[in-house]
Amino acid sequence: MQIIYFMIGVSLLMALGFLAAFFWAMTKGQNDDLHTPAMRMLLEDETSVKTVPKTN
Repeated sequence: MQIIYFMIGVSLLMALGFLAAFFWAMTKGQNDDLHTPAMRMLLEDETSVKTVPKTN
């Protein structure tokens, strides 16, 4: 029975840790722009021209 009390305490501490990480991410602006990354996949990539040195 004692292990149940221990596991409840551990799970509550983990939940509080995840909640603190969530609030930290929200205050630091981690979730500000959710629309642009989804639209990036629809845009074409810029083509890059690679220069190869001419050697004999």
